[in-house]
Amino acid sequence: MTAPVFRFIEANGLEFGLLERGPANGPLVLCLHGFPDCAQSWLPLLDALAAQGYRAVAPAMRGYLPSGIPADGDYRVTTLARDVIALIDHLGAERAVVIGHDWGAVATYLAAALRPDRVRAVVTAAIPHLRRFLLRPTGAQLWRSRYMARFQARGIEPGLLAHDQHELRMLARSWSPKLEVETALAPVWAGFADPARLQAALGYYRALPAALLSGDAWKLILTPVPVPALVIYGADDGCIGREMFRSQQHLFAASLREREFAGAGHFMQLEQPQRFAEEVLGFLDTLKT
Repeated sequence: MTAPVFRFIEANGLEFGLLERGPANGPLVLCLHGFPDCAQSWLPLLDALAAQGYRAVAPAMRGYLPSGIPADGDYRVTTLARDVIALIDHLGAERAVVIGHDWGAVATYLAAALRPDRVRAVVTAAIPHLRRFLLRPTGAQLWRSRYMARFQARGIEPGLLAHDQHELRMLARSWSPKLEVETALAPVWAGFADPARLQAALGYYRALPAALLSGDAWKLILTPVPVPALVIYGADDGCIGREMFRSQQHLFAASLREREFAGAGHFMQLEQPQRFAEEVLGFLDTLKT
């Protein structure tokens, strides 16, 4: 299979590699990946969007191959939100629909709160509203999220890379037990072979404690989503439990659709790409009326 070709632009002071499909004058849909993931995971959705006339763009998130690694190590959630708006700017669009999975969902929620005039609607996958996640976690969720505490420790990169990244692969497998993570996430493992790339990915987690002391960050985190939203989650997600998506309707100020994917885990867009694309396209159709 031919490797996808990235185009490069500068946004928010950093070089981003982009995968693009569809007409340049089509409505912009920006697709943001999470951890451990990559822009290539969005290719089935990009093709489905392009077939319907959308301009579909998936950037490699800051620090992920082949985008730049920020010299200042800035992976704050507010910076991720500004990345989204800067990408929309540099792609020449007034507004975009933003789709995010995992950390991409974090960026999506905060970008909508930061600039609802630039974000037409959002689709988030595997992550509930951040106010729900941070302020009302269940005991089971705190246990699932213990890996986030481990990622705070400095110097763990060699251990995570040992034995062909065994610990990281086992983590991904526990999140999506039915996914062949070795092949489905092959570009991720190839990228993480460079310790600087793995360190960048861990930087998202390591930036969280300081971000949660920031009033600017909390203002965005607490804001109800001001635009139409579709939230998708896997019933068998070993990272974020399905119970975390209950009782969050009040955190969405505009319309909210929720879809649970039976038989899918954390990476539902890879496990059930056709259904994922159908749900996204159905949601986009509602925005035309």
